[in-house]
Amino acid sequence: MTQRLDARLDRNAPAALSVFRIFFGLLFLFHGLSKIFGWPIAPGGGTVPVGAWPFWYAGILELILGALITLGLFTRIAAFIACGEMAFAYFTQHIEVSFWPIVNGGELAVALCFGFLLLVFTGGGAYALDAVRGRR
Repeated sequence: MTQRLDARLDRNAPAALSVFRIFFGLLFLFHGLSKIFGWPIAPGGGTVPVGAWPFWYAGILELILGALITLGLFTRIAAFIACGEMAFAYFTQHIEVSFWPIVNGGELAVALCFGFLLLVFTGGGAYALDAVRGRR
């Protein structure tokens, strides 16, 4: 029984990985859209001022990297940079309050960091533009 289930799950793992990638990419993309354009919601009631370190630059990275990860284009390098950005965010914005993410409000930064780290090692899955590029 479990062998058949395992075989079926294994067969669908590349598609599930693509869903994971798209979800995490869209989360990141929408964080960038919120910071830079105030859409769909403006954090703190407004957009981040142009050039404000580090938030404006983080928003630009989130827009670009989120789009690349969502599309599955240059997934591993985009995920590597996004992972680094989230680690930077955690260690510069959250850890001063407490080491524990549940206490310092850094759960999302940690979850995104490790989600992107997974994509660094696995790639974008079956439905990524990287898969199409690799067939050439």
